[in-house]
Amino acid sequence: MREMLDEKLARFEELERMMSDPEVLLDSNRMAAVAREHGSIAKLATKYREFKNLRREIGELREMAHSDDKDERELAEAELGSIEEKQAQLWDELLEQTIGGEDANRSRCVMEIRAGTGGDEAALFARNLFEMYKKHAEKKGWKIELLDSSATELGGFKEISLAFGGDGIYRELQYESGGHRVQRVPETEAKGRIHTSAATVAVMPEPEDVEVELVPDDYEVQRYAASAGPGGQHVNKTASAVRLCHKESGITVKCADERSQHKNLARALRLLKSKLYDVRREEEAKKRADHRKTLVGSGDRSQRIRTYNFPDNRVTDHRINFTLYKLDQIIAGDLQPVTDALIDYDRDVLRDSMDTSD
Repeated sequence: MREMLDEKLARFEELERMMSDPEVLLDSNRMAAVAREHGSIAKLATKYREFKNLRREIGELREMAHSDDKDERELAEAELGSIEEKQAQLWDELLEQTIGGEDANRSRCVMEIRAGTGGDEAALFARNLFEMYKKHAEKKGWKIELLDSSATELGGFKEISLAFGGDGIYRELQYESGGHRVQRVPETEAKGRIHTSAATVAVMPEPEDVEVELVPDDYEVQRYAASAGPGGQHVNKTASAVRLCHKESGITVKCADERSQHKNLARALRLLKSKLYDVRREEEAKKRADHRKTLVGSGDRSQRIRTYNFPDNRVTDHRINFTLYKLDQIIAGDLQPVTDALIDYDRDVLRDSMDTSD
């Protein structure tokens, strides 16, 4: 945690310098991106800077407490208690702000939902998940934007990509990354047998432009006409759909939901940058000896994280053995009880593993 906070403070101070750099000031787009990133980490960075200042002050007071000068000792002892108490309070606040990892305070993120095993039923379950997150976002007052989708004839989704915006939104939604399993009688099953299907969810923080450098030479652009939507309905007839392939990594993204090629390209670039940033942060996490392996917000997409059992009206999050018999409410968008339980778990693990000492 301390290493991450040091990195955030260093980045914040770098952004402060950039905001007074004449070259940045002359580039309105870059300046806007720098200002957004600066604002997104300001609260955490300034609090940690204050914590470090208090830490230095405590060190000086402890030295004074061993002084040969009686007045100096008494002055140090009188101030030390209140300063240490303030430092402990700041540490708790920092702990709260960093639950969920170094990107916890991101205000934008991208989500991909993909149907897994189960055919048409899996695609319908992917739609259920999309609708659950959409309703949850509406209740929270978050912004939600459709980036791309691939629908089935029955109205499900083979895959769908979304962008979310809201204060600290990644802190909550990151816990959704992983495998989701549903147990129910499918709409497609005439004999009333319970089937098990699956979908995967990937949640990635959306980086600022200055965090991921991407120029046209880095990727290939393919333009094509989007296919028909569910039931054969019209999507578009012109070659406005866009597919991007990043040359170095091989990562491919596409966007076809807009009739405007320009808008599809802009959305595809956002999605590609999020994927590239996600790959980079995963690589950096693996290099760290203190990686958060015990925490539930690790985002391992190969892990089955949750089961939705419709006959029992039950939701179980397997990472923390948390069960609620309120599936009807959760699938209707009331996801907060599950999110709160996951955040509480992370908070307890962090508190047990961290202290204010070096």
